[in-house]
Amino acid sequence: MDGRSGPLGELLRSRRQAADPRAAGLPASGRRRTPGLRREEVAALADVSVSYYTYLEQGRQQRPSAQVVDALARVLHLTPAERAYAHELARGTPETPVHEEVLAPGLQELVDRLYPDPAYVKGRWWDVLAANAAARVLFTDWCARPPSERNLLRWMFLDPEAKQVYVDWEREATAMLGRFRASAGAADDPRTRQLVADLLQGSATAARAWDEVRVAPIGGGQKLLRHSHIGEVPVTHVVLHAAEDLHQKLVVFTCSPEQRRRLAELAEGLG
Repeated sequence: MDGRSGPLGELLRSRRQAADPRAAGLPASGRRRTPGLRREEVAALADVSVSYYTYLEQGRQQRPSAQVVDALARVLHLTPAERAYAHELARGTPETPVHEEVLAPGLQELVDRLYPDPAYVKGRWWDVLAANAAARVLFTDWCARPPSERNLLRWMFLDPEAKQVYVDWEREATAMLGRFRASAGAADDPRTRQLVADLLQGSATAARAWDEVRVAPIGGGQKLLRHSHIGEVPVTHVVLHAAEDLHQKLVVFTCSPEQRRRLAELAEGLG
């Protein structure tokens, strides 16, 4: 999914260049031609050889031990999400076979029962596999779209409608891409590569965020959405994994009782 250095090398180089030498216990004095830490400084602080660390950044060595990953995470001050991502990249993931995803048993009924709270299920490649009427009103009518156009990331970055739905679109979009990066981990299957390529080609925001190797924790939180007939809609959302297929995630949103009522009224007009 990345350049010749591979995803782990991209992460290490990005965080090394952004590191503050003072935070690593190194003197701030002295002239530095480039920002961040030098490779030899990272290697010394992590107790690995310079050549070994250089190979990691260049993608010539891609399976460091868990101890080495932890040492590098400490030196580079990786966030918990970045540390987990680095460990997954170091473990590696076999290529995922390309197949049509099948919704895990019981999820469609659960999504429908959660109505009028908006809820949807996203799959391995973040296609929307199921959505109730409230989610179709609040975001977009996934069921009215062809299957090839039901991808959350493509909608977020390539469809102007998403910018009208998310009040702080750029922050939410880059966070979504960071969560996808964390969930994809070391996956290097054709569908993942094509999805990333389409996003980078079609969105300057996606290209910049991907180049910065942003990684975000996977989980719930608060968002501020906007609907043309309701106005601003503050929501809290939770993410749950399906036991039958951990790649499938149920996302449920809650909002105020009045806004739930308005969503239900608008949902009555859906086919």
